[in-house]
Amino acid sequence: MSAETTTERPTYVLARAEVRGVARVSPNFVRVTFGGTELGEFGTPGDTYDSRIKIVFPPASGILPDLDRETDDWWGSYLAVPEAERGSMRTYSVRDLRVTDAGTELDVDFVLHLAPGLTGPASRWADAAAVGQELFIVGPRRGVSAADHHGAEYEPGSAASVVLAGDETAAPAIARILEDAPRDLRGVAFLEVPSPADVLRIDVPAGVEVHWLPRDLGEPHGVRLIPAVLGYLGDADAGDEIAVTDIESEDLLWETPDYSGLGEEIAATDAPAERYFWIAGESGVVTTLRRHLVKDLGIDRGQVAFMGYWRHGVAMRG
Repeated sequence: MSAETTTERPTYVLARAEVRGVARVSPNFVRVTFGGTELGEFGTPGDTYDSRIKIVFPPASGILPDLDRETDDWWGSYLAVPEAERGSMRTYSVRDLRVTDAGTELDVDFVLHLAPGLTGPASRWADAAAVGQELFIVGPRRGVSAADHHGAEYEPGSAASVVLAGDETAAPAIARILEDAPRDLRGVAFLEVPSPADVLRIDVPAGVEVHWLPRDLGEPHGVRLIPAVLGYLGDADAGDEIAVTDIESEDLLWETPDYSGLGEEIAATDAPAERYFWIAGESGVVTTLRRHLVKDLGIDRGQVAFMGYWRHGVAMRG
């Protein structure tokens, strides 16, 4: 064995990326394409599913901070920068990842929340994004499994079918899941979006039904999604008006078959699930669906990933 010291490659890539393209794909979605040499080892094309990435937007000065891109301590490096200089960090899903002879390109679909009181640094940046702008993107290093980088939750195992449900913030992840899934996947997907014009093209396996659920102007999140999911599962009360759970804590619901953000114990099971559920979006809506699925319909928590991506009225960080 060589006496030389060897260093393992970091699990994550912290890449300085530039905007290569901007497309307003619908009234409420902007698709930004990123590229750059530092994305050369970013992600695993064809095996992305719902992998989460972090994006660091420039501060008011427009100058990106100097971050350590050689180790796995990207978070510590970010926090070490004075708050006014570090910019804003937000979590997103990969819409598409392409590797060609010309390099790696990454597409991210940004939902534009531009109404007063609802917007934030990410929406403002995406609304004004232009080719040539730069920011930092943090994501899994190519060749690292999802189990090792802890950035993905979609794990249907041997389930015979899947149920995917989410609002516009979860739509890019659902789209990526369906496009990366085996072509013999069976199941159903429910996607609630702000308007009929926000229905986007997805390359869906033939055995998966996709239901787009546009809201009417001014309707609250969940008004279409909750009854659609419960009705599909045979809930007799699905046609009634269902109040979205009022969450007092700022903590988002995050519960998967092997993890509970609430610290609750999840019983292990060796029995293969007949159906796997992946549900994400506004935390109150997800919590409401969790209550009905687990308590009212008796669905085993070990079959479901419930993920609150954001909370209405709260500016999320990180």
